Amino acid sequence: MNYREFYLQLVDPQNPVRFLPDGRDLTAPHPDYPDILMERRAAAALRALLARLDAFDKIIPVSGFRSQAEQQAIWDETMSSHGPDYTKSYVAIPGCSEHQTGLAIDLAANRPDIDFICPDLPYDGVYGEFRRLAPEYGFILRYPRGKEHITQISEEPWHFRYIGTPHAQIITENGLVLEEYMQEEEQNAS
Repeated sequence: MNYREFYLQLVDPQNPVRFLPDGRDLTAPHPDYPDILMERRAAAALRALLARLDAFDKIIPVSGFRSQAEQQAIWDETMSSHGPDYTKSYVAIPGCSEHQTGLAIDLAANRPDIDFICPDLPYDGVYGEFRRLAPEYGFILRYPRGKEHITQISEEPWHFRYIGTPHAQIITENGLVLEEYMQEEEQNAS
């Protein structure tokens, strides 16, 4: 498997996870949350960005890598507690979750009572600066407002996906989502 196949893999309801990280390639991006893991390159990029912003005490990881069993448990629990409409809006179908790649991270402002499914990550202050710099470190806001009809997931201002540079910069500068970018890449290749 090459870089492109792994880091640019499109994961959505029509495109199940194809490449999983090797367990040895998972590491914690935040020193205070050793059980929240990401693929090593993604984790290093997130650590570097948080260090640049001196934000380890302000921006914290809520959810990183998930196994198939963990994704299924989250799906089942959310379905039971919130019902199908909410679940389908905010929780990826098991086997079709970016979290299973180790390349996705849900982040939150470090405040009490963080909602695991919909954590709060504001747009101002250090959080806005994080959003502005994220593409330089290879991250995209994966589910932006106005693209729900393409991503099939509701807006999630807390969910970031590592795809590397320059891809993250191109996607962000052009207001695209990964589905659109990959479609353009396919068209350019043919």
